[in-house]
Amino acid sequence: MPPGSGQCQQEATAALIESMHPAAVLAVGDLQYERGEKANFDSSYAASWGRFKGITHPAVGNHEWATSNASGYRTYFPSAVAGGRTYYSFDVGNWHLIALDSNCRSVGGCQAGSPQEGWLRADLVAHPDRCTLAYWHHPRWSSGYHHSDDGYDAFWQALAGAGADIVISGHDHHYERFGPDRGIRQFVVGTGGRSLYPVFGLERRSEVRDSNTFGVLALRLGESGYSWRFLPAAGGTFTDEGSAGC
Repeated sequence: MPPGSGQCQQEATAALIESMHPAAVLAVGDLQYERGEKANFDSSYAASWGRFKGITHPAVGNHEWATSNASGYRTYFPSAVAGGRTYYSFDVGNWHLIALDSNCRSVGGCQAGSPQEGWLRADLVAHPDRCTLAYWHHPRWSSGYHHSDDGYDAFWQALAGAGADIVISGHDHHYERFGPDRGIRQFVVGTGGRSLYPVFGLERRSEVRDSNTFGVLALRLGESGYSWRFLPAAGGTFTDEGSAGC
């Protein structure tokens, strides 16, 4: 594990979610350590973020895939793996949301022509003229410990071609907001409670970064735009907010 500060603040960030009364919770992977075991979901996750399970739409992380076939994740979140796939989409108001699986080796690849990329393109065609948000675990862009990863370019190209608006990822344990790339604004939100990692560099289009604050990103998805606000857990002072059209 890279050097970091603090750990195990899941209850603190869960308290933030509870105070917001959200319509949906997007959990962007690595939801239970170390290997995504079902027993740990039942004992630890259930006691904090698990109280929002009924409105949670998860994306699977690399720690979930550390257990054979992501079995703990699949058993705890059966609605997220309907038909056996670990990627899916749904609507919230006027928005179309897409949860992808960035563990490429486990799902037949993420490149152009892969089953998941083909599914993504078909899903985007089936939902035209919608504001669109996609999320997956490993960030395309990051100034953090794991850095940027061009292995997700095919996802980005498909989303940009369809006029998508937002991408959210985790994996790196910090908060970062990027300016739009081909029309898409990306957020890295790895601040849910496990630990925090320092920022090691400055990736292009990075606008705001913080690696000292646990918290959650609150999004208000409107008919023709969206607003965001990073909310710090108790004791934190960093915030970030703004708005944009879609």
